[in-house]
Amino acid sequence: MNYQKILSDLKPDHEFFIGIDSDGCVFDSMEVKQKEFFIPNALKYFGLFAISGLVRETWEFVNLYSIYRGGNRFTSLIKVFELLSGRKEIRASGFELPDMTSLKKWIRSESKLSNSSLRKYFESNYSPGLEKVVKWTEAVNEDISRWLCNIPPFPHALTAIKDISGFADLVIVSQTPLEALNREWEEHDLKKYVKAIAGQEHGTKTEHIALAAKNKYPDNNILMIGDAKGDLDAAKSNGILFFPIIPGKEDESWENFMYEGLERFVTNSFSGSYANKLIIDFERYLPSFPAFFSR
Repeated sequence: MNYQKILSDLKPDHEFFIGIDSDGCVFDSMEVKQKEFFIPNALKYFGLFAISGLVRETWEFVNLYSIYRGGNRFTSLIKVFELLSGRKEIRASGFELPDMTSLKKWIRSESKLSNSSLRKYFESNYSPGLEKVVKWTEAVNEDISRWLCNIPPFPHALTAIKDISGFADLVIVSQTPLEALNREWEEHDLKKYVKAIAGQEHGTKTEHIALAAKNKYPDNNILMIGDAKGDLDAAKSNGILFFPIIPGKEDESWENFMYEGLERFVTNSFSGSYANKLIIDFERYLPSFPAFFSR
């Protein structure tokens, strides 16, 4: 299936376009997914139990509490091991971290960093290091599919999606696998409000917006709503507007969007000082340097 063609073939039904991230933005699911599924499977498949405390601390910084939050799982995995390799505790212990050379090679050659594309590459480019990554990522998906359910949307996110779907084309812009996105949005009867759902199979978030919205709507009629720097970067790359959902203040952020951001968006008074202040406030919550390196 040509996932990107699905996005490029979308036609406007409304005057406005809003791209919305899913995990951690609409659904309060990021912490539970990372802490209960991604990390335990990483400890198991990469043999990290001897340094589990350091792995958890580093993993949570990368995937939840930093500018790397919300990134593609494979690039985030490399960032975790990169930071672990710089930790004095790891160097002192002599613990040998997994070899990510094969994964890095795949990332350099592939634009759609999805489970299916990794599996296809692995079947013709076997390496022991890559086998661990494949087993890890497929186990994460299997466990989430089997066990994770009933994670509701943030209340004000639910209200916002219902309200704005009547006058704006909504597209989910995410790096979560498509199967999980469809399941979560159907589970809460929200899929009917969106024009399309784009996951990791559709490419990067920047590509999602470029394909689904760019040159189909005026730039000041296109808005990205997200909780991670990757969402902001996707908006900047496309020259469109951005409204942040601040980690730890998600429902409050959605309420602020409904009571001020949305009106500014539809009345063309969003850009400028208001947009700049939103980004400044947002970036304060996402550090680039982990505190544990200064200990």
